[in-house]
Order: sequence, then structure tokens, then C-alpha cells
Amino acid sequence: MTDAPTEILVSGTRPYPVVVGRGLRLDLDAHLGNGVNKILVVHPPTLGAAAAELRESLLGRYEVLLAEVPDAEAAKRVEVASFLWGIMGQADFTRSDAVIGFGGGAVTDLAGFVAATWLRGVKLIQVPTTLLGMVDAAVGGKTGINTAEGKNLVGAFYAPAAVICDLDTLTSLPRNEILAGFAEVVKYGFIAEPEILDIIETDVERATDPETPEFRRLVELSIGIKARVVREDFTEQGLREILNYGHTLGHAIEHAERYQWRHGAAVSVGMVFAAELARLSGRLSDEVVDRHRRILESLTLPVSYPLGRWQTLLAAMQRDKKARGSLLRFIVLDDVARPTILAGPDQSLLFAAYQEIGS
Repeated sequence: MTDAPTEILVSGTRPYPVVVGRGLRLDLDAHLGNGVNKILVVHPPTLGAAAAELRESLLGRYEVLLAEVPDAEAAKRVEVASFLWGIMGQADFTRSDAVIGFGGGAVTDLAGFVAATWLRGVKLIQVPTTLLGMVDAAVGGKTGINTAEGKNLVGAFYAPAAVICDLDTLTSLPRNEILAGFAEVVKYGFIAEPEILDIIETDVERATDPETPEFRRLVELSIGIKARVVREDFTEQGLREILNYGHTLGHAIEHAERYQWRHGAAVSVGMVFAAELARLSGRLSDEVVDRHRRILESLTLPVSYPLGRWQTLLAAMQRDKKARGSLLRFIVLDDVARPTILAGPDQSLLFAAYQEIGS
């Protein structure tokens, strides 16, 4: 099935398009450009057959190597990055060659980091195959891997040559995978675009069905927000911090759960925590906090976390890359589409907000 693609430009010192449509993933030549000889396609085990199909579409014009990496966060380890660097070294990859990240957000994070670091930067094409990858991980040029101390602590800002969002890749995903990705979509609604929240509230079934115009509209709105923010603040010196709404506690939960929680589930809880933090500090109304819970629960996303884990979560947040020295920083809301920074909140306030999400 084909559809007229939508192209969203991420401008800046290295501008690139994010293309949204159907039937796009096997037509990458225009984005690879001239001079590329070798391509490394990085993919998870679940996409072995699809990666082989992608390779076939490129053979004859390029030498294409496939590299299978572990599923999800297990891919984002230095040992896996080293494995990919080894493949590229043995195949004599030069600076004019390319890496394709073909998979979910963890794969695109890893592939981007490897492309950014091999010979200090080779061409990168991201082909995200999950909703989370399309609206968040693959767009914006953040790449990275995890360490034992926390998530995404090692990485680089590195712009791809293009991001290809083929909505056809989502139709075979389990529904819970789609819904987990919606945490990031909801985030964009609360920090910047109320239309997102309205679409979900109007008909959650159509909003979450990859075949509907409503779903595509949500994807394009989300990417458009991220593109605008990244254009103004590529290396997260200011405005881009708003994209971390829900992520400070969310990343701490992921670390505490040894990455057995889905990213979207952790961010969902993190957004409710941030909303409660804003309410307790006198910034946000009860109505908007309740709206967080109502929308996220309609998507079957969690809005609470077990009590008794506070010290573990606090320690993880203090190591988070968004902290400044010992000062914790949270993105909170004054209202829908009015994000702001809460820097150095009193620990009693943080603990009170945690009590509000406790189960």
C-alpha cells in the first residue's frame, strides 16, 4: 500500500527530512546520495526477514552487511557497539559509507551512536519501525548507549541524513507495543499541542489504530513538535529540555527495573509524578493532573509505582544526565502547553509527589 508522503524538515546546521508515509522503507536511494559504497544495516532479531528484504532492495548498487543486535535496551551496551565497530573495521568502511538503523528506539539510538563515532562520523539513515522510534528516538539526533550506572549516559548529538517513518511497519506490531509508544505522543500533547490530547480523548480506538488518518495525524504532529524544538536547541542547552517531561523519574524507574519496564510505561508514571509535583508546588490545577491520569489510563498505561522504592529512584535521578551538579531539574507544567523548569525542589516535595503516585 502506498500513500503520498509527508516531509517534515528538521533544520539547523545539518538539516534533514523526516518522511512519513507508507511503502517507504525499500526506497532509500535518494537519501543515501552519491558516494556511498558500503552500508551496515543494524536490526533486532525480530526484523531478520524484513532486514533481508531491505538488503535485497539495495544490492546491485551497494555492498550491504546485516548486523543483528539484541532486542530493546540489551542492544544499548558498549559490547554491542564494539561488535558493530568490528564489522565496519573488517569491511573497511570509510567515511563515505553509511549505517542504517532499522528497528525500534533502542536500535536507532545504538546505530546513531555507532555512526557518530566510526571515523568521527559516517552517513546515517534511520528507519524506525516502532511508534516510539518514529515520534521520539529516531528524530532529533540524540544517540547513545547505557552503562551500569544509568540510561543514555554515553552518547553524542549526531544528525542523520534522513529519517524514514514507514507506517506500514507498525501494522504488524502488538497492540501493547503501539500503546507503549503513545506515552511520548501524550507528552507532546501536554507540553506543546493540545490537539493531540483532543484526538485521543475523542476516540482512543481510532487514535491508536495505525491504519487511520487520526493515527497519522498524531505521528505528524508529534514529529513536527520535536522538529521545531530540535531546530532551536539541537544540543539541549535550553528549550529542548521540555522534551524530557516525565523522563527524569521515568529513566529512574527503567534503571530500577533493570529495563524490564517498557520506556513508555516508565515515562507514563513519570508524567503523572511531574504533574503531581507541579500541583503540590502550586503551579498546576487538579483538573490537568486528573487529565493526565484519565488519558494515560485510557491507553492502558500505568500511572502509579510501588511505594518503598524512593531511595533507589532518588539515587538514579541524581545520576541522570539532566541533573546539573547535585541539583535535580524537572520539567513541569503551569498548564497544558506551558512547560517550565523546576530546579532543585525540596526533597520533601519530591517525596510527597512520589506518595501521590504510590501503589
